[in-house]
Amino acid sequence: MNQNEFMQLVSPFKSKIFRVAKRLLVSTEEAEDATQEVLVKLWTKNETLSEYNSVEALAMTMTKNYCLDQLKSKRAGNLRIVHNNFTDREPPLQKQVEDNDAMSWVEKVINQLPEQQRLIVQMRDIEQYEYEDIAKILEMNETAIRVALSRARKTIREFMTKTHRYGIG
Repeated sequence: MNQNEFMQLVSPFKSKIFRVAKRLLVSTEEAEDATQEVLVKLWTKNETLSEYNSVEALAMTMTKNYCLDQLKSKRAGNLRIVHNNFTDREPPLQKQVEDNDAMSWVEKVINQLPEQQRLIVQMRDIEQYEYEDIAKILEMNETAIRVALSRARKTIREFMTKTHRYGIG
């Protein structure tokens, strides 16, 4: 496979690699480095990529493992979720302020979730991965993924209900 074919293969999910890396590593620079590292590793496997059912799943697994190794080496335990894919139409300013406030509260509570739940929320609710793919990437069974996601969503829901009821978290 030549470089153009390789780039066509990875192009559809390159931004997902970056977003997952950013979620895990927080720093944009570290996420960019991780993305490059994963792409280089994929390129070195380019002759055998056709053997994999899903190159995207392989790339996400590589990203997760690389980032977790980086975190272990730095002994950093904080993950952060930042989701900037808002709609194209511009809502009124008041609505924008309310939405930004709600997103910052959601981000705050997601940052307090256990690492595994944070990653599952990122992959399922933000990146829109199927349960089967998440299970392969995280090396868990689908039932465990569903349970962890349900618990994470419940925690988020309870926190947001409490925050809106009392005005502060």
